[in-house]
Amino acid sequence: MTAPRQVLPGVTYLVTRRCFQRMFLLRPSPETNAIFLYVLAVAARRYGILVHAFCVMSNHFHLVVTDVDARIPEFEQYLNALVARAVNASLGRWESFWAPGSYSAVVLSSPQDVLEKAAYVLTNPVKAGLVASAQAWPGLWSAPASIGAGALRAARPEPFFRRNGPMPDEAQLALVPPPGFDSAEAFRAQLVDAIAARERAIGDAHALGGNGFLGARRVLAQRPTGRPTVPAPMRGLRPRVAARDPWKRIEALGRLAGFLRDYREAWRARRAGRADAVFPAGTYLLRVAHGVPCAGVG
Repeated sequence: MTAPRQVLPGVTYLVTRRCFQRMFLLRPSPETNAIFLYVLAVAARRYGILVHAFCVMSNHFHLVVTDVDARIPEFEQYLNALVARAVNASLGRWESFWAPGSYSAVVLSSPQDVLEKAAYVLTNPVKAGLVASAQAWPGLWSAPASIGAGALRAARPEPFFRRNGPMPDEAQLALVPPPGFDSAEAFRAQLVDAIAARERAIGDAHALGGNGFLGARRVLAQRPTGRPTVPAPMRGLRPRVAARDPWKRIEALGRLAGFLRDYREAWRARRAGRADAVFPAGTYLLRVAHGVPCAGVG
């Protein structure tokens, strides 16, 4: 049984979702890029999600977002469902799109952790050996210069989204700096420096190993049903918290352990017939689907 996810307002996450059997179903193309940006913009506005950075790779995507109103499960369900249906339709397929299981949402404990993960997200194409510079990635990628610089505009892609349907003609997505930074300019400057440092380190490692980069042209030529030739690494534990500061990590893990303990106690009490058992703050599914009483909820 999967442990319950604690969903609290105002938390910043690194969100990841992977494609079925590592296939290149999100391979960069004008259609896929347009669909993902449009659906992301609609979903972020609908659920009050603040977007700080994103990168759509060929077989997975990363987002750095802040969940203002504790609605990230709804946001992810909406985003993943519509992207899967629309991209599948554009590819003429109907099989499974996402890998089995849920999305990954790792809590970022401090502004420094947010900065590091945003740089990690935006250099993912370089780390994967696809392009030598993150800006050369032909897929959907949030340029640091876009943060705080006005909304990205996305027209409704057709034909999947009907012209006379309920979806808006255009969606707008404003990239904003995450909490903990003085201004968009301050975050942009630090992010640009962090990206440059990561690109230098990755480039040095590739040169030392005698490895080149695949290049944007060959990425675009891949088949959507293709897969990486390198076997997938063995999956270990799925972290729920990222914190460079060990004390912040210990503190965050302690809060999560307390939530799980209180959740299980309330669950046992409810199973025993106590309908008034109070679940801890951050309980999501039972609160939304079944209306259980929760701490901090009036």
